[in-house]
Amino acid sequence: MQGQWSFVSNHSLVLTALHENPEARQRDIADTVGITQGAVQRILHDLAESGHVSVERVGRRNHYRLNRQASMRHPRLEGVEVGALV
Repeated sequence: MQGQWSFVSNHSLVLTALHENPEARQRDIADTVGITQGAVQRILHDLAESGHVSVERVGRRNHYRLNRQASMRHPRLEGVEVGALV
């Protein structure tokens, strides 16, 4: 039996989910990506702290904005912008 793995990280999957729906709730992102809400919270914190995503509170909801010009973090992808991923 083959192990379950993916070519794309959960961080990348969360980025693409936000690109598709910037107003998505964390619960919706978790369902879309197939991870827990806690994992989504940690990933969103990572992405916001690194400047890849900004968060704006609108009423009781968060609105997420991707920084499409931010560079990918892996050294092999130096100079490749997040916008190329999404």
